[in-house]
Amino acid sequence: MALLDTLVSFFTANGYVAVFVVLMICGFGLPIPEDITLVAGGVIAGLGYANVNVMCAVGIVGVLAGDSIMFMIGSIFGERALRLRWVAYLLTPRRYARVQAKFTRYGNRLMFVARFLPGLRSPIFLTAGMTGRVSFLRFFLLDGFAALISVPVWVYLGYYGAQNHEWLLTWLHRSKTIVMIVLGVIFVLVVRYFWRRTARRRALLRLRQTRRRRR
Repeated sequence: MALLDTLVSFFTANGYVAVFVVLMICGFGLPIPEDITLVAGGVIAGLGYANVNVMCAVGIVGVLAGDSIMFMIGSIFGERALRLRWVAYLLTPRRYARVQAKFTRYGNRLMFVARFLPGLRSPIFLTAGMTGRVSFLRFFLLDGFAALISVPVWVYLGYYGAQNHEWLLTWLHRSKTIVMIVLGVIFVLVVRYFWRRTARRRALLRLRQTRRRRR
């Protein structure tokens, strides 16, 4: 993949700062896939040019910085932001309609889901700021939680595939599968958490009822 090779060469020469800057610009709608950028950061770590844990931290800060700037642009300027040519290009009427449909479907949870929707991520955050549907704190927490999940996945994929280019490219082509696996694991963990919490509440309720009967 030519783009991946180009990013690896660029990051190798310029280090963490280059990764951070590219990820932040990706948040502005730059036509460079965020996942490929993160994988490239992982690759240079796998080749010994960076520390993989530091790369994860840089990746998380980079994506949150770009996302936050987009949200704040929408929040500060509102619909006036559409007067900017690059914003109007990014948030076309068709995309705006799709984003509104996503908000109707997911509500505030869209701030989490957006991390897994390439192509709509920046328009979603911009729209969230423009419409005031979500507070900045809630946006940041939900987006941050999603970044804590997605960023390490891509960085470590690049890290472990740095010495096996064919394996890495195979899994990059299976990116949808990776996303579905990650979301599936999250779903299972969330369901398990709420099931255990409900079970504890029921057990506590039964215990209280038993004590009352004994009295």
